[in-house]
Amino acid sequence: MNLYAKDNFALRIGILSVLFFVVLLCNVSTSSSSSEVITVKPRHLSLLKSALQRSSGEQSDLWRPLTDQGWSPCIDLGNSPSALPDKTEGYVQVFLDGGLNQQRMGICDAVAVAKILNATLVIPYLEVNPVWQDSSSFVDIFDVDHFIDSLKDDIRVVRELPDEYSWSTREYYGTAVRETRVKTAPVHASAKWYIENVLPVLQSYGIAAISPFSHRLSFDHLPAEIQRLRCKVNFQALRFVPHITSLGDALVSRLRNPSWRNNKEQKNMDNLGDMTNPHSRQEPGKFAVLHLRFDKDMAAHSACDFGGGKAEKLALAKYRQMIWQGRVLNSQFTDEELRSQGRCPLTPEEMGLLLAAFGFDNNTRLYLASHKVYGGEARISTLRQVFPRMEDKRSLASSEERARIKGKASLLAALDYYVSMHSDIFISASPGNMHNALVGHRTFENLKTIRPNMALIGQLFLNKNITWVDFQQALGEGHVNRQGQIRLRKPKQSIYTYPAPDCMCHV
Repeated sequence: MNLYAKDNFALRIGILSVLFFVVLLCNVSTSSSSSEVITVKPRHLSLLKSALQRSSGEQSDLWRPLTDQGWSPCIDLGNSPSALPDKTEGYVQVFLDGGLNQQRMGICDAVAVAKILNATLVIPYLEVNPVWQDSSSFVDIFDVDHFIDSLKDDIRVVRELPDEYSWSTREYYGTAVRETRVKTAPVHASAKWYIENVLPVLQSYGIAAISPFSHRLSFDHLPAEIQRLRCKVNFQALRFVPHITSLGDALVSRLRNPSWRNNKEQKNMDNLGDMTNPHSRQEPGKFAVLHLRFDKDMAAHSACDFGGGKAEKLALAKYRQMIWQGRVLNSQFTDEELRSQGRCPLTPEEMGLLLAAFGFDNNTRLYLASHKVYGGEARISTLRQVFPRMEDKRSLASSEERARIKGKASLLAALDYYVSMHSDIFISASPGNMHNALVGHRTFENLKTIRPNMALIGQLFLNKNITWVDFQQALGEGHVNRQGQIRLRKPKQSIYTYPAPDCMCHV
């Protein structure tokens, strides 16, 4: 009885802490939007002037697809699927937090754990994101029928528990200690750990709920069939719901065929139906996707200076202290030290200069994949100067088309992910879950993906006297082997970022 009382008290304290964090975050966000007046000025005027004066004409080698690297997807577990056991050990539930791509990795791991335990997997429960307040469920984001059908020869998957286990809910585990809940799974746990610690729960109760679950399965020392199953889930079984793929296809078509809108500045979408007429299209063109990860959270946590003057420095310092209470180690270093080490996220201006130096001209069709950019349009305006044909979800889709995903961070991210996977070139402004997920997926499909050398770029931007020619040359030389070339996974590295050699075969 005392154990339950203590756990209940601890739970209440935890809930109050989460509520306090959410309220604090909302207050900080509200106050920042209403009181901060950030003046954003270009920080690299000499380079910007050269970028704006660059000549037109797409470089053929820039847009040329990657050559065959001698690797191909290899996730089939055999010529014929092995029959599933007649009976499973029970039902496995997982509760996943984080953003879309962190949840995506958790789903893949959940399938693997179910396979290891010979268990039936219940469609994973996605926690409400405390930052974005997105309550989207698995079935809101992913095609659940396709998911179940794709894995029918590997594991059993059910949409929901049978009536005899209907008591096993998120609310049930949030009110007291429960014997069917496993909350001690270590980060990167081995298959042996699950067999020793979770299998007995399944055998005793017929069900086990694992929470927390993110990053709770090792990337190493697993059977080859388990590794390949994880890739099968990630690259084949997880397909977005039809309305996301349909809208994604429409955006890709509009990016490749810009003639559907005669006037780029025209916001009226009355004639969207015309773009479905193949006779009205010009020859499909190429486009690139820029994932611009530059929100206030990242800017504050990096402790870097982004050229917004004293007001911005004070605002980010206040936000950093309120949210992390001095736990941001980067704040111990100077801006120059952080930049030279490649630890500062690139601003929209810097990404514009980077792309221009790589050879993207001012006619480039560029799709901006991002959520909220810190500094808003004032921060993005310089990037628009360099790439006037830049588009995003809002400029390409009508308000009616966006209605089903408005305010839903996971669905917005899913749409960006889909468009990114269909682009000719993808580049991200800084490492992160979205970057890692797309790098791995595009590697699997042998698609061109530019990985910025953050340390080199930081050092180049610190050189205020560098010429455009030297800037271009240094970037070119520093990214020769960072355009989608196969990199074999090393111990402890993610199989979702480095799918070779576990899930790809050397031909």
